[in-house]
Amino acid sequence: MESGDITRNSRALVTVMAVLALLIALYSVIDQLTGPEVYGPGDTEIVVSAGDRFTIDVPDDPGDGRHWIVAAPRPDPAVLRTTGWESPGALGAPENAAPAAGGRLTPTPGTRALGFEAVRPGRTDLRLLHCLRCATGAADEPGAGVLNFRITVG
Repeated sequence: MESGDITRNSRALVTVMAVLALLIALYSVIDQLTGPEVYGPGDTEIVVSAGDRFTIDVPDDPGDGRHWIVAAPRPDPAVLRTTGWESPGALGAPENAAPAAGGRLTPTPGTRALGFEAVRPGRTDLRLLHCLRCATGAADEPGAGVLNFRITVG
């Protein structure tokens, strides 16, 4: 085996690895730029198109023992589908949340993100409740928080 063959093979391997790294970086940038729209607690009127994915980021302190839940009345599933919860460093999701499906939820530190997919045109209401026990009447417990959103899918 000639030493020139090793160099030629090494050069080819390095070139392939560089192209692969470039493709991965390009994919990451495109994925970040085309991610879901992010709304916050002040965005009470949300207008999206059918098929759109979006998240609602809510303030969250895992140390306070409170949880965010989708409260009754639940949104119309023919209009809006929950795709899951995510929190930086969280190990789980509330019992009533579906596992994250497709797309990535990327909340900022100190927040929790709830992902949605707009299913078809219509209007529905979404109520999020921040509660300790999350049982009947949880909205009235001291320190409970309620966020209401109107989602219009066009």
